[in-house]
Amino acid sequence: MSGASRRLAVLGSPIGHSQSPALHQAAYRVLGLDWDYGRAEVTDETLADFLAGLGPDWLGLSLTMPLKRRLISLADDAGWTVDPVARATGQANTLLLDPAGPRAYNTDVDGIVDAVRESGGADPRRVLVLGGGATARSAVEAARVFGAEVVLAARAPERVADAGSARVVALGDARPGEADLVVSTIPGGVDIPVAVPALRPEQLLLDVVYHPWPTPLAARWQQAGGGLVHGLGMLLHQAVRQIRIFRTGDPGAPLPDETAVLAAMRAAVGR
Repeated sequence: MSGASRRLAVLGSPIGHSQSPALHQAAYRVLGLDWDYGRAEVTDETLADFLAGLGPDWLGLSLTMPLKRRLISLADDAGWTVDPVARATGQANTLLLDPAGPRAYNTDVDGIVDAVRESGGADPRRVLVLGGGATARSAVEAARVFGAEVVLAARAPERVADAGSARVVALGDARPGEADLVVSTIPGGVDIPVAVPALRPEQLLLDVVYHPWPTPLAARWQQAGGGLVHGLGMLLHQAVRQIRIFRTGDPGAPLPDETAVLAAMRAAVGR
């Protein structure tokens, strides 16, 4: 899947803030790939038409808000392959445009797991997920990978259709002081009415919002003595899995000199 020039992009709405092009282009330079990775403003309503208009020069796509669940629906309608993680979470953030048939993947789960494990601590035993959207469902699946008990706290718990293994509570009833790891998936700019008690440094917050940083919740968490996992860590590690998919079709197959690839990607986004 390497070699000649190919086109790739991240899709979403809004998409202008995305750091994915910087991450991917940095990796492609290290790998010696003549691939062009851009961005496109695409909504749930326009995704099907966008996909239908792609030519044979397109290799793959990354998808962010609000497209992850819509892609699964389109994949099922078209009979495309959906990987087990994407199927379990009901969402996909990666589409490989394989000539043998498109394949949909979810790399967010591994992105969360890798970002947390990179912090150097033990796997969390108790996880609190804030939010009820697509990324929250991936965070619940990441908690399952850790073997942790998980609570999902949502602004409208009655509207959470699929919480996986999580116990669902109202956002105001969240108890972050009882968790080893809190994953906030609530969009930036939204007030999070969660009280943060005194914390231990090994109690971690991963806030998937990476701009602006720190988020108000991350600032309160750090002031309370807890540890932080930058949202760019998740973005970086899920992007590595995407690049593995685009290059080999296998998210578990390491890239050539992956250490150098990671270093270049970190430098590209100041991490």
